[in-house]
Amino acid sequence: MNKPLADSGKPISETDSHSALRARPLIDLRGVQKAYKTPAGDFLALKGIDLQIRPGEFVGVLGKSGAGKSTLINMITGIDQPTAGEICVGDRAVQKMNEEQIARWRGRNVGVIFQFFQLLPMLTCAQNVMLPMDFANLYNSPKERRERALFLLDQVGIAEQADKLPSAVSGGQRQRVAIARALANDPMFLAADEPTGSLDSRTADAVFGVFEGLVAQGVTILMTTHDRELASRVTRRVQIADGRVLEDEHGV
Repeated sequence: MNKPLADSGKPISETDSHSALRARPLIDLRGVQKAYKTPAGDFLALKGIDLQIRPGEFVGVLGKSGAGKSTLINMITGIDQPTAGEICVGDRAVQKMNEEQIARWRGRNVGVIFQFFQLLPMLTCAQNVMLPMDFANLYNSPKERRERALFLLDQVGIAEQADKLPSAVSGGQRQRVAIARALANDPMFLAADEPTGSLDSRTADAVFGVFEGLVAQGVTILMTTHDRELASRVTRRVQIADGRVLEDEHGV
């Protein structure tokens, strides 16, 4: 498991990074298919996806609306189950877990970031970040959980907003809170589904800069986007169309 955000904030060394990239895949998809039932018959959203992601990679999944990007994220995070194929994350076969096992596994091991933040409006920013720790029963006390939340909010540059409600901060700041919340339980990887899609270009660039900083510390990120300019800055681009991988290339 990646441990990039210990309270020391130390980035992993270049040697460690190279070793991680030579390690076995953190995420391994083999022949993944997903069919949805429609009045016109089954619709295949994914048509046999093979994809391996190694620790420390920043992977951008590109494609038009309906290409299968979000479905792919849902498969990897266990939000939805494949119709066929295998999905391994670390040493767990995601498709073999039941609903209760997946919920427990995802809460402890996966950080999910959505386009529209999905923060609880009645909780402060810090309390939103503490929520996954409460659910997973991590850290020994409310004091330790708050300290962890403040540390993570500082990591994403908005510690001063900790005690404000989400409605009192900007969209870009809300997305930073969502990133901090996703990091709360030191997950194996972050899965971000169009995380800048609801932001203006300047704010999107700033949020993307947060992702780049996390990758520099060793965090593994899988991000869907239709923004080719931002996608040009990831370390690997996977192009999806009509439920298939068309291109898989390394970038910067």
